Amino acid sequence: QVQLVNSGGGLVQPGGSLRLSCTASGYNLNYYAIGWFRQAPGKEREGIACIGASGSSRNYVDSVKGRFSISRDDAKMTVYLQMNSLKSEDTAIYYCAADFEVLCLPSPPHKDDYQFWGQGTQVTVSS
Repeated sequence: QVQLVNSGGGLVQPGGSLRLSCTASGYNLNYYAIGWFRQAPGKEREGIACIGASGSSRNYVDSVKGRFSISRDDAKMTVYLQMNSLKSEDTAIYYCAADFEVLCLPSPPHKDDYQFWGQGTQVTVSS
């Protein structure tokens, strides 16, 4: 059973940066694709980025492309989401998720395809 812990959220001004972490335990993260999702109040949980097993592929939705960057350090069992040029519309709870079978494709990651989830971390972008 893979267990994921999200961290790194907080309050940041528009234009600022945050780095979210997703740290795994219980299994070798190297074999799992990781997706990042977010959920704003009153909205559906949306997939925004993914990275394939061993970093084989990386994909982003248009709303974060060029501003967010996903990376993984399998030795530390951690996946990162570097978020730059943050906007108020990025305010949401951010979750990471892992799955052994899913592929990281150019289409947005879908929450139903991921089996293991972190607890989420709040990101608030406000002046």
